[in-house]
Amino acid sequence: MLQEFPEENIESLATGAWILGTGGGGNPYLSTLNLRRLYAEGARVQVLQPEELADDDMVAVVSGMGAPLVGQERLKDPRHMARAVELMEDYLGRPFRAIMALEIGGANALSPFLAAALLGRPVVNADCMGRAYPEAQMTSFAIGGLSMFPLSLVDVRDNEVIVTRAESWKWMEKVSRAVCTAVGSTAATCKAPRTGREVKDWGIHHTITQATELGRVVLEARARHDDPVAAVLDHAKGKQIFRGKIVDVDRTTTGGFLRGKTVIEGIDADRGATLELAFQNEWAVAFRNGAPVAMTPDLLCLLDSVSGSAIGTESVRYGQRVSVVALPAPEILTTPAGVAAVGPRAFGYDIDFKSVFK
Repeated sequence: MLQEFPEENIESLATGAWILGTGGGGNPYLSTLNLRRLYAEGARVQVLQPEELADDDMVAVVSGMGAPLVGQERLKDPRHMARAVELMEDYLGRPFRAIMALEIGGANALSPFLAAALLGRPVVNADCMGRAYPEAQMTSFAIGGLSMFPLSLVDVRDNEVIVTRAESWKWMEKVSRAVCTAVGSTAATCKAPRTGREVKDWGIHHTITQATELGRVVLEARARHDDPVAAVLDHAKGKQIFRGKIVDVDRTTTGGFLRGKTVIEGIDADRGATLELAFQNEWAVAFRNGAPVAMTPDLLCLLDSVSGSAIGTESVRYGQRVSVVALPAPEILTTPAGVAAVGPRAFGYDIDFKSVFK
């Protein structure tokens, strides 16, 4: 049964998705403004539960692609996301039943809503990461061995590209990333179409609900003048890793990614220690005094210690008082195949994955 997504849930979704983005997925602020504007103009979006898809339904999987720092500097237009879906439909010669997010993290959690508001399609309550990751092969669909092509890409200059075939998920990442970098390291994309059966078998389900409820917990804690970080930990069954002040940030945009590290000087129980957070668009590994203490696929989230708001890799800055927390990863990401796809070695670290929850 289709359920209307009410306007009052937009802020909750954005707040929760920004936390689940683990530093990436794009700051949802501009997407939130765009979605509110579309609602003010009369658009409404309905949500479809994944189990209600027919096996032969076609589902569009959308996301913004590029470096978060560029996405912060260039304003978004929802029409580009909608056009990526239309371009894929033109190529396939058949319409999509619904639209879903590639990742529930950050602005990309709102990407299907922007396209759906313009195209009149429902949004599937699912994604294929349960968070945000930077590369095409870091999805539950890739872990499941599903097809990685075709892919459509649209930019602000009226460039439109379809990658009709790729040898592997990593080649799809290389080819599409090269195109994205060529058009300015930011673009709207429609990934390989999925059937209803594939979404039911390999999607990560009900993550729109998860993000919206997490965001609501934060907003309600602020309204009560309670500790929103504690509320996140309690609601999501997370663990606090570190608490301190940002003392150094080193980042660069290269190859279509934002890469670098940030250093946190401990306060309170962590006084005298330092934590280094390494990132590739998203936070990947945390090193306490040089030793790895938390890592992907556990969700590493950097939160403002007062507001509980997520802090992105593109916006972290000197002097911020922060809390580093870990949240549990979707089960599929912690399987051997999942760890091979998204564990620390997938990001270039010769470290065996060890969850903080075991």
